[in-house]
Amino acid sequence: MRPSLDIDGLLRGKGLHGVGGRSVPWWRLAVILLLAGALYGAVMGSYGGLPAQSATSAAKVPLLVVIASLVCLPNFYVVNLVLGLGDDFRAAFRGILSAQATFAVCLASLSPITALCYATTSNYHMAKLANAAMFALALLGAQQTLTRHYRPLIASNPRHRIALLAWPTLYFFVAAQFAYVLRPYIGNPEFPAEFLRTHWWGNVYVDLWWSVRGAF
Repeated sequence: MRPSLDIDGLLRGKGLHGVGGRSVPWWRLAVILLLAGALYGAVMGSYGGLPAQSATSAAKVPLLVVIASLVCLPNFYVVNLVLGLGDDFRAAFRGILSAQATFAVCLASLSPITALCYATTSNYHMAKLANAAMFALALLGAQQTLTRHYRPLIASNPRHRIALLAWPTLYFFVAAQFAYVLRPYIGNPEFPAEFLRTHWWGNVYVDLWWSVRGAF
C-alpha cells in the first residue's frame, strides 16, 4: 500500500501534518507543492493555446514558490534571532513549509476558475488580473495554515506575533518581483512560447498598473 500524501491532513492540521509533530513530512510536503503547483501552472499557461507555454508554466510555478521561499528564509531567520526566537525556529520552519504546500494546493483548487475566466474573456490583461486574484486567495489559505502552526508558539512567547506578520510581508514582496522576472506564465497569443522574456527585468507594480488600465 502506497503512503498517502494526506492533503486533507495538511489543510486541517491533523495526522502527519499536525501542529507540533516531532518529525517533518519533508517529502510529502515537497511532492504536494510540486504536483499542485505544476497543475495550476499548466492551466495558467494555457491562455494562448500554446502547449509549450503551458508546460513551461507548469515548471515555473513550483520553481517560483521554492526559490522565493529560499530567498526569504535567511532573512526570516535573522528576524527570529533579533526577536530572541531562535530556539523555536524549527517549529516556525515546519509551519512555513506547510503553508507553502497549502499555497500550492489552494492554487490547484482554483485552477477550474482560472480556466473558466480564460473561456469567458479575450482580454489578456483581464487574464493576468484573474491570475493575480487566484494567487492572492491562495496566499490567504497559506496564511491560515501558518497561523495554525504559530498558535502554540505565540502562546509560549507573544513575540512570535511579530514573526507571523514578518513572513507574509517579506514573502509577498520577494515573490511578486521574482514572479515578474520569471514571466511569461499565462501565454500571450501574440507572442511565441518562451521560458523568459528577452527584456526580463522591470517592476511588477508598474506592470500591474498597466494591466489594470488595459483590463478596464
